[in-house]
Amino acid sequence: MNNHGSFDRDRRHARSDEAHTDPIGYRVDEGSDFDRRMHGRPHPPQRHEPHPTPAPGADRSLPDAERDAEPREVGRSRAASRKDRAASTRKRRGRIVALVLGLALIVAVAGGGYFAVSKFSNRTTPNADFAAGSPGDGVVIQVHPNDTAQQIGTEAADKGVVASSGAFLEAAIANNAITSVQPGFYLLTSNVPASRAVSELVDPASRVGNMVISEGRQLHDARDVNTGAVKKGIYTLISEASCVDRTGSGSPTCVSYDDLNAAGAVDDPAALGVPDWATDRVEGVPDRDRQLEGLIAAGTWDFDPSAAPADILNQLVSESATRYEDTGILTAGTNSGLTPYDTLVAASLVERESLPQDFSKVARVILNRLAVPQKLEFDSTVNYSLDTTEVATTDADRARVTPWNTYASEGLPATPISSPSIGAVQAVEAPADGDWLYFVTINQAGETLFTRSYEEHLANIGKVEPGFLDSGR
Repeated sequence: MNNHGSFDRDRRHARSDEAHTDPIGYRVDEGSDFDRRMHGRPHPPQRHEPHPTPAPGADRSLPDAERDAEPREVGRSRAASRKDRAASTRKRRGRIVALVLGLALIVAVAGGGYFAVSKFSNRTTPNADFAAGSPGDGVVIQVHPNDTAQQIGTEAADKGVVASSGAFLEAAIANNAITSVQPGFYLLTSNVPASRAVSELVDPASRVGNMVISEGRQLHDARDVNTGAVKKGIYTLISEASCVDRTGSGSPTCVSYDDLNAAGAVDDPAALGVPDWATDRVEGVPDRDRQLEGLIAAGTWDFDPSAAPADILNQLVSESATRYEDTGILTAGTNSGLTPYDTLVAASLVERESLPQDFSKVARVILNRLAVPQKLEFDSTVNYSLDTTEVATTDADRARVTPWNTYASEGLPATPISSPSIGAVQAVEAPADGDWLYFVTINQAGETLFTRSYEEHLANIGKVEPGFLDSGR
């Protein structure tokens, strides 16, 4: 039912009174109670009509329109009329009191704000501020979600960027661009006037430690077999985003790829932010360099580039765990039969084997094969241990026994083989209904055919676009 028409009509009827009412709805035009009391005007002569009351036994819970249809008492007494006039007068007085209190509150709030601004802008002692000409090295400050300019100024003062938070606040008020600052980390020059600090903060070039991890990204760099192009891994992305030039020399300092890889391979998963639901499996990963695979989620990230490698990884892993848990991964096993960690592993296969429109179907194929049981036989798991990317694989590659090769072993790989998207995780948590055991992607557009019949699967393979599944090795 559409109520817009009645709403518009109500607005039109109300418009004639809008210019004569105060902010809380009481009339203030000439002749109103408010106007008479403000200007000392007398009340106009009033006519008091008899005010009927419900007949004895009438239902007082009924709406006014329904009560009006009932028999009414006629011939009101003078005492009753006086009582009604007194009640009406009290009601009007109550409205006037409410009006006056409402206006008083507005004045009080406005006055308080004016006093605060006046006090701030007429300080007898100016806020401490650094003079121009002697800047120091750059330091990293963090802008948290919902931070005020004063809170940002406090951290800037604590880290020596400005001389006082008050000076920073004054400069921020004078710079409208302060409202565009996003949560994240920023490299600001220390020992500078507050106006310069604010100008640096609002400059997008000052933002550091910001990166985007795309879906299906792996920890380590991978090379495309056919083109030789290198696909940057997560450790490389972190390293590049960590580069900051604190001295202004033009030679930034970065956290290295090797340092990140070494930090991610320590024997204590808890020190890296690994959640309880993944700890046992991570401790058993056969290759320590790969133990954090899949535990840093795809998405946009902000981290402190001045932090130690282990601290950076701890932040990313622990916050990723929260993102995964928000999908329901801790309880999804009641439907899929998978542990939270295995859900993540399966989601990484879904991510690498299909496009989003087929995520839930591929997830169902994985669960169906695990239930048979039947080997998954995914080429993506073969490519993972080779650190190379290719749609197809060779017979020799598929025959190589590794903890990840699902041609060589039943079940899921030892770890995720990439960072899955939230959509892939949700697909495993709630897969499509179907009895499929086989699927094949037949062209570059990603068209994928599903079936339970092996014979039909062979026929579908015959539909593959020429050259699409040829290996470049």
